Amino acid sequence: MGVKVSVVVPVSDPGDGDDAFDACVRSLLGQTLPSDEYEVIFADDGSGEPTRTRLDSVAAAHPNVRVLHLERHGSPVRGRNSGLSVARGDYVYLLGQRDRLEPDALERMHRMAVETDADVLIGRLVYEGHPPLPAFRRNRDRADVLEDHLLGLLTPHKLFRRTFVESQWLSFPDLPAELSEHAFVLRAYLAAKVIAVLSDHLCCHVGPAPEPPIDPAGYADGLRVILDTIDDFTEPGERRDRLYAHWLRVCVLRRLGGRALLATPPEEREALFDELRELVRERFPLRLDRHLSVPMRARAALVRTRGLADLVALAEATRGMRLRAELRGIRWEDGRLAFDFAGEIVHRDGAPVRYRRMGRRVLWTPPPALGGPVLSPSLAEVPLDAPSTGMRAHIRHTETGAVYRLPVTGEIVQIREGDQVRVQAVATARLDVGKAAIGRPLPPGLWEVHLRMNTGAHHARARVRCPRSPRNCVGGLAEGGRRLVVPCWSERGELAVCVEPRSFADSIALVSTGVNIARRDGHLFVSLPVPYVPPSGGPPMECVLVGTDARARTVTAPALVEPGMPGRLAGQLIAKFPVRRMPVPDCLGPGVWRPYLRADDREVELGFGLDVRWTGRARLILPDRPAGTSFARLRRFAARVPGAGRVVRLCRALRDRYAPQ
Repeated sequence: MGVKVSVVVPVSDPGDGDDAFDACVRSLLGQTLPSDEYEVIFADDGSGEPTRTRLDSVAAAHPNVRVLHLERHGSPVRGRNSGLSVARGDYVYLLGQRDRLEPDALERMHRMAVETDADVLIGRLVYEGHPPLPAFRRNRDRADVLEDHLLGLLTPHKLFRRTFVESQWLSFPDLPAELSEHAFVLRAYLAAKVIAVLSDHLCCHVGPAPEPPIDPAGYADGLRVILDTIDDFTEPGERRDRLYAHWLRVCVLRRLGGRALLATPPEEREALFDELRELVRERFPLRLDRHLSVPMRARAALVRTRGLADLVALAEATRGMRLRAELRGIRWEDGRLAFDFAGEIVHRDGAPVRYRRMGRRVLWTPPPALGGPVLSPSLAEVPLDAPSTGMRAHIRHTETGAVYRLPVTGEIVQIREGDQVRVQAVATARLDVGKAAIGRPLPPGLWEVHLRMNTGAHHARARVRCPRSPRNCVGGLAEGGRRLVVPCWSERGELAVCVEPRSFADSIALVSTGVNIARRDGHLFVSLPVPYVPPSGGPPMECVLVGTDARARTVTAPALVEPGMPGRLAGQLIAKFPVRRMPVPDCLGPGVWRPYLRADDREVELGFGLDVRWTGRARLILPDRPAGTSFARLRRFAARVPGAGRVVRLCRALRDRYAPQ
């Protein structure tokens, strides 16, 4: 049997301590595809002796690994082309040195490529810190470049039929790294008879790529090469215009706005602006603007009619826009977990983004720094009823980085303020643990909950922060009672969901920031929410408090569990500790204490602390309320002045109600 897949990896001095490169190598050597059915080609771009030696040792130990030692080029272009020229596999996969494959990635991708007779197959990718890509909503045997959002996947992480690459004379042109990839992949897209998409299995984790400085003239020339490729494969008309509009938006207007423009040194902005402005006038006619969002239309208008100063002013005015999201409730619905959210995009100072109202139309409002209108009303209209507007939600596994969309229902709400309008989104996201992973059960672990809001004119992402008064997160059994699911707050105080906590004690630790304490009759009562109490009541447990001073005193008390109502009302764990003003064995004394739960000879740390004063009073130390806050001084003041305690409670209530999330 011949080689099914060749994997080409350009390498450039990763260094001995590059964990990402180590993970890349391990992922390539640990594939489920038999080693005699795939090969790995490391194309070394003139690396130093340690890297060359290391690659040679890997090749010596694994017969399916080859190393190409090349002269220094400074980009992955030569390495990829060299690897393609010597590849022997039926298919070729292109990987970066900081990317890694899932163990069964090659086997699954090759199987689907053969079944669909694909010239190009795209396996599901994950980009760190990015939401799920729309191209991966479902498997596709015959994907369309435009309708299936493939232009959002222009990196070379794909399976290419080798005979197809050879017949089309495909190679990476000597362009800036990003544009070289775009040119190669675009030509493959437009020439391929069959493009398939494998969505229901994660294949590749894409690591961060370096961003070399831009040569403005070379960058503009590279875009011309891409546009020439579009002209070669398409006829004038709507399809060509949509392809052109993509590169206008991604490679021109994004460079001339937002963080990208502000991060460019001032002395380089002028040269980049001049080159791209000339390119816009030369290759991007005005009719393309209807394919752009409203902010991009504004940038395009400023490029055509005004100068760089106005683009910088627009970027400064929109810098720091963010999504202010509020969690309004968590509940269980027929075995699914439902989250109720409300969100609004705000400026960096917290002021809501406002739009202008003209009759029934809502118009984008240019910032005052631009000194007047930029777009005509027809181009400035915000499409609030477009399918892309509203709230979106996805979950991300904290260890693997896998991301999946959550179904969301909701609406856009307009709040009128005279001739202006604020836009808010009210939505409900639902998590079905049995189907969330593209129709498959969600793997165990901690999953972050992420939100994204699009108004048609602005978009922003956010995590939902833990409220000042932590919600009582109730766990429940999903998938017919087989899997415990616990909504909780991450270590950074952000909404998350834990699927199958490792133990009963771990499930309590996840929601332990909802702790309450009370002092009665010389004892401190510690009460913890219990997200789910099994019919057995759980194993016997003890609450252990360990002092943080040099003596590391330990106080232990039995932890009693009271059951709640599964899926509706949390249970409760209560521990009782004697408190003394002076250090006494087996009693709480002055100092800061760290709590643990002990069960089955294992201790689990809880998410809070206790600060016991010499008066015997105790206060909680929560992640968002560290010791030594201003309220500590107010509490001491309240202990001495009659009636001051009421003022302190009022201040705390106002803070908890109105502080930004």
